[in-house]
Amino acid sequence: MALLEYENMIFLDAFQEDGLTILAQGLGIQRIFINFLKVCSDPENLVLVLNTSSSDEEYFLEQLETASIKPLPKVITNEINANTRHSTYLQGGVVFVTSRILVVDLLTDRVPVDQISGILVYKAHKIIESCQEAFILRLYRQKNKTGFIKAFSDSPYSFTTGFCHVERMMKNLFVRKLFLWPRFHASVVACLEKHQVEVVEIHLHMTQSMTACQTALLDLINACIKELKRCTTAVDTEEVTVENALGKSFDKTIRLQLDPVWNSLGQKTRQLVSDLKTLRLLLKFLTQYDCVSFYSLVHSIRSNEKTFGQNTGWLFLDAADSLFVHARDRVYEIEDKKKKLKSDDKYKEKEPEPLLEDCPKWKALTDLLKEIEEENKDADRSAGPTNVLVCAEDDRTCSQLKEYLCEGGRSILFRLYNKFMALKGAQQTDQERFKFPKKKTAYAKEKAESDELTLTQMMVNMERENDGDLKPDNEADSTPHSSQDAYYGVISAPVTILHPLHGCSDPHGLTRVLQEIQPRYVILYDADMQLVRQLEVFRASRPGVPLRVYFLMYKNSVEEQCYLTTLRKEKEAFEHLIEQKGKMVIEEQCDGKLDEDPSLARNQVAANETTNSRKGGLVGEPKNRKIIVDMREFRSELPSLIHRRGIEIEPVTLEVGDYILTPDICVERKSISDLIGSLSNGRLYNQCVAMCRYYKRPILLIEFDANKSFSLQGKYALSNDVSMKDISSQLALLTMHFPKLRNLWCQSPYATAELFDELKENRGEPDSVAAMSVSASETTDDISDRYSHGPQDFLLKMPGVNSKNFKYIMNKVKDLAELVSLSEEKLTEIMGSCNHANRLYEFLHTNVDEAEKASAELKKNEKPFKKGYGFKKRK
Repeated sequence: MALLEYENMIFLDAFQEDGLTILAQGLGIQRIFINFLKVCSDPENLVLVLNTSSSDEEYFLEQLETASIKPLPKVITNEINANTRHSTYLQGGVVFVTSRILVVDLLTDRVPVDQISGILVYKAHKIIESCQEAFILRLYRQKNKTGFIKAFSDSPYSFTTGFCHVERMMKNLFVRKLFLWPRFHASVVACLEKHQVEVVEIHLHMTQSMTACQTALLDLINACIKELKRCTTAVDTEEVTVENALGKSFDKTIRLQLDPVWNSLGQKTRQLVSDLKTLRLLLKFLTQYDCVSFYSLVHSIRSNEKTFGQNTGWLFLDAADSLFVHARDRVYEIEDKKKKLKSDDKYKEKEPEPLLEDCPKWKALTDLLKEIEEENKDADRSAGPTNVLVCAEDDRTCSQLKEYLCEGGRSILFRLYNKFMALKGAQQTDQERFKFPKKKTAYAKEKAESDELTLTQMMVNMERENDGDLKPDNEADSTPHSSQDAYYGVISAPVTILHPLHGCSDPHGLTRVLQEIQPRYVILYDADMQLVRQLEVFRASRPGVPLRVYFLMYKNSVEEQCYLTTLRKEKEAFEHLIEQKGKMVIEEQCDGKLDEDPSLARNQVAANETTNSRKGGLVGEPKNRKIIVDMREFRSELPSLIHRRGIEIEPVTLEVGDYILTPDICVERKSISDLIGSLSNGRLYNQCVAMCRYYKRPILLIEFDANKSFSLQGKYALSNDVSMKDISSQLALLTMHFPKLRNLWCQSPYATAELFDELKENRGEPDSVAAMSVSASETTDDISDRYSHGPQDFLLKMPGVNSKNFKYIMNKVKDLAELVSLSEEKLTEIMGSCNHANRLYEFLHTNVDEAEKASAELKKNEKPFKKGYGFKKRK
């Protein structure tokens, strides 16, 4: 895989100096990263690769194997034991390793840090200061000052949010150089213009009804946005606009802005957010799918009583009426006047005739395929196959296009119309109902069963598409062609491949298809900026081989505006980065290659109090502070933030607690979801029992996200009733049962790290051997562990029994039943105190009724306070 001219320049810049390389989407970040893997695949080197998903690793290995690169990179997962991992590191070469495992291996000196040649960071825009990858780079730079760090990203917009965001990201990556490669870079333009793609733009006109529906939807979105801004000041007025509402990330933007105050928002504000999602879904359906699917969704919104009753008023606007009327007109005939039939001197309204408006893009697609077929009838076959690649937005669109090309448009519309009428509950005879064509294939039957989606399912699917970039990489399906993957359609004459642009479980699926089928024609049923760039690179890498690309786009549509907005935002992002690069100041020690790690130097002084201006500077040698952390806690951000404060982290496997701060302080950390689950299943009770048994200061740390709303009780006052289903009641009972337990609430991992720092002040350091020896199930010499803890707690609640004499009772008495049968003299002999024995004996043998009578008689004979001996009012 030879690199293009500008790709060679990018490679050389990144190879010569450590830095952060930011490319425009589609310009070939995978190609450049693969070439770095080729160069580093040498047993003499040890190069670690961070932040790659399993699908990324599989694709890179596949490309390297095709290029006959040996040895191939090794992959380390949690299925490989510690000894094998250690020997794998010593073998050298390129190693893909998950961040959680690498952090533990670095802290336990399982990795020969001094032998690491460098680290390659993929998707660098995801590296924030609290993530595991930043923790790894900090540990690496502490012990290795000579190795390289090279980071790559193709998301320029991610570096423009916040104050000096790109500078902070570079500090997290420990790099001082920033390399920017936008599409308008002179070298990129010159290279791609040498091998220009033949582009044919086909601007289609929406039907009159489609245009009216689009206008109505934009008016409704504008009205909802204005009302949202009026109801709450938590939204950014510059970000929440109608133009931005057309983009895919709008829901994510709204959620990030409103999540911190979501519990304090009124019902109307929450409903406005939901209404915006619904309207954006309608806008997508208008240009993406057929007229019946669009009208079915519109009708479901209007006929749903819950939606109708909870809407914020947009359903009563004139634009909403226009939307419903014109959506219906696309399915039924437009009638200027109601046609009536006279029968038996009575007028009956005629049923509307189905019109079933064809999708304009369907006919354009058919015409293009016919044109390509005619063009290649007499073409020279020696030039290679004339494969056609059709790219649509998602799997559902590809599936519908395949049926359209196989069965015809009317077949699809008839089937969807009949399904829609069945859902409406219309009582139609067989003569009134449209029929499928006689040749109803198994494919059509299968599609007839799989195309119904409710409004809720549509909303869920839309949220999944919008949240695709937030899904953790380690959760991606490692099998690229699994049953959950995107829809692949193949149609002959000419050979046509349908592939979705988004929604694939394999993010490299489209790249694989381009490499495998080598298409001569590409039809962009839905435009996508990244694919357009990929096609430019694909054409430039195959000089002499023609490539024609057809753009299908509705003129003056939301679809066209979304594409132009994407181009504009990326251009503005690069312009902002170029401006920031020209004026930002990078510290000399930012790369961490000097003697002291800059991220720890200031914190060490502050934490250890090694300086004091009143005492003339240095007051003592800094002490090595340590916190013992359970292995499972490295999924969270907290260990990284603790290490940033200059506290040493020692990872071990703990059975009791998550963090051991001192010999006496043990902390069990719970997120809100984990807290609720642990309270419900009783796991937290057992954990508290173990902590209280082995540590003098057990702590339950409840940590919630500062960027999300948090409330256990809501906006209403606490109830006087105690319910085991109520979280507040369960926490109260837990606190009453364990008086030694302390509950700490922290709004973020940053606050938790600061709190741990304060709790360790002037206290001893924990011992990892002692912490690991503590087991929740083991039997020790302590008397509290030799007997059941339930009867112990019950015995300690009895009168006369204290923390000293309860041990004598348990050693001499078999169970509680035997205790009740003992005489007062025997109890005195066992407990060593006649007063304690008398109190316990009377408690065990006094009748409840007699006790109540005695108490009532005592109260009756009590004399009131004399005047002058009671409580006095203050003057």
